Amino acid sequence: MQLTKYTHSCVRIDDGDRALVIDPGMFSETAVALDGAHAVLITHEHADHIDAPALIQAAKANTALRIWAPAAVAQSLAELGDQVTAVGAGESFDAAGFAITTFGGLHALIHPLVGTLVANICYLVDGRVYHPGDSFTVPPVPVDTLLIPINAPWSKIAEVLDFAVSGARPKIARASRSCRSARCGRRNGPALAQLPRPKARRHC
Repeated sequence: MQLTKYTHSCVRIDDGDRALVIDPGMFSETAVALDGAHAVLITHEHADHIDAPALIQAAKANTALRIWAPAAVAQSLAELGDQVTAVGAGESFDAAGFAITTFGGLHALIHPLVGTLVANICYLVDGRVYHPGDSFTVPPVPVDTLLIPINAPWSKIAEVLDFAVSGARPKIARASRSCRSARCGRRNGPALAQLPRPKARRHC
């Protein structure tokens, strides 16, 4: 399994002949990330996590592409018909051969005076890779790779650290949200990581 981290919150997971993309947003290299992808997971409706025009274009060019997203996002992609499925927390499904489990429910609070909270779905992929979107919802099980949102206007360093050492006990932790420190206007290209093969884990 290979994980490719693009600018900001977008990641792509390739495993053999299957490819899954999470949060191809407006600050990411969406065309590259979506090229040849079989499935897309969207955590929430903010534009830095979904570049809707690019995603619609990719889905129309590849009618086999399937998308899972919170209800509000799914509704905004209604023109794609049955290529899009609305999903909530507490569900399990198959996406391009990857076993997906969902958690969470709401975006982290940005500020008491800034708008209302929107739906945010966290995704656990094959029981190994966990993407929390814009939240610090801790997965209820240990994971191999934990994606950690950093440099967000709603996060505090203490909360980031708490999440990093959470009950997930990850073998690998990677920043999932780093646009503010990486200069969004400059595309630095993807970062690649080979994920370790799963091993037996002792539970105390």
